[in-house]
Amino acid sequence: MNTSVGKILETAPFVHPETRGSEIDQMFKDDSELEGIVVTNGKIPIGLVTRSHFYQKLGTLYGFNVFIGRPVKLIMNMEPLIVDSSMPLSEVSTLAMKRKKEQLYDFVIITKEAAFQGIVSIKNLLIQLADVQSMMARYLNPLTGLPGNKMIDQKLIEILSDMPFSLLYLDLDFFKTYNDTYGFHEGDRLIQETASIIKEAIFHHKDSFVGHIGGDDFMCILNHYEYSELCKTIITRFNDSIPTFYKEEDWLRGFIHNENRNGIKEHIPLVSLSIAVVTNEKQEFNSIGEIINVATFLKKKCKQLQSSVFLSNSDLLKN
Repeated sequence: MNTSVGKILETAPFVHPETRGSEIDQMFKDDSELEGIVVTNGKIPIGLVTRSHFYQKLGTLYGFNVFIGRPVKLIMNMEPLIVDSSMPLSEVSTLAMKRKKEQLYDFVIITKEAAFQGIVSIKNLLIQLADVQSMMARYLNPLTGLPGNKMIDQKLIEILSDMPFSLLYLDLDFFKTYNDTYGFHEGDRLIQETASIIKEAIFHHKDSFVGHIGGDDFMCILNHYEYSELCKTIITRFNDSIPTFYKEEDWLRGFIHNENRNGIKEHIPLVSLSIAVVTNEKQEFNSIGEIINVATFLKKKCKQLQSSVFLSNSDLLKN
């Protein structure tokens, strides 16, 4: 869903650094819509000449005589914003808005493996980014702001390729009783806190994904097998936070009194966090259904322990 800038590529003329100012002048005169010209050394972009900057230079006292017959390299911006075509629109937009005021609306030069591919205008960049953000908003869970099932499904399809993956299925145990006892407001607050803990813990894992399946279920996807420390971090932070969600007497008692459908009082354990980890490190998967079945099996195993734990299929296969 985070579209790369290469998907909205626009064409732009490019010239050699020794191209004379008179030729640049003619190019701008021939195309009244042309806002800039890229300067390349072979296939490598090294500068940018915008219409406004070019004519500002020529409009100074001796500018025309100095620059019209000399190489464009003397007048070009030697530090334009150059990004790879794979960079997400959001990152390109952030870089573009951090530029100097006089360069704020210069277009962005796009490369692939350092070679010039084209440009993206700031107008088009912002329009496309707004469209992507609007689309993403429709797919985000309203409670946590995390990607919902539509985006989770797309991510699951991606991991069926040959890439390494670790899928974390996170679930709050005994959450229903907590929600019934403390109310929906507190239940929502606990879900939001859990989402924040997961997001913060996974932040430094490059190309990771966090989604909110719904209710008290979450999913994380990593493109590696280094899940153990991450799971420990999430559980530690969750265990540190969970006491603040209970009345002191409930926490000290270690369970909640709950009346079942038959009117019989039961002792329900306090909320804990189960993390079922499915990887393709030692097990091959041919469908999303196979992955979900293993995750569901592991989740049931975790719940039986009645504490915050994580289990992985890779660890079980070792035994």
